[in-house]
Amino acid sequence: MQEPSSQKKITLLETIDRVLDKGVVIAGDITISVADVDLIYLGLRLLLSSVETINTLKQDEPERYREVSSS
Repeated sequence: MQEPSSQKKITLLETIDRVLDKGVVIAGDITISVADVDLIYLGLRLLLSSVETINTLKQDEPERYREVSSS
């Protein structure tokens, strides 16, 4: 069986390279509650990018990315 020509297989390495080159933000919220009483709230904000990409963004728009530390 042949694959449709519109689908292209990419490797894990290519995917990681693209993510680090462009950057990705993952955000999520989890609330654990019992009887409509919130017991635990977990908020997640994750930025995944290469150092080079972050430094480039900080140079292009310094006021927008001042919260991103270089440490």
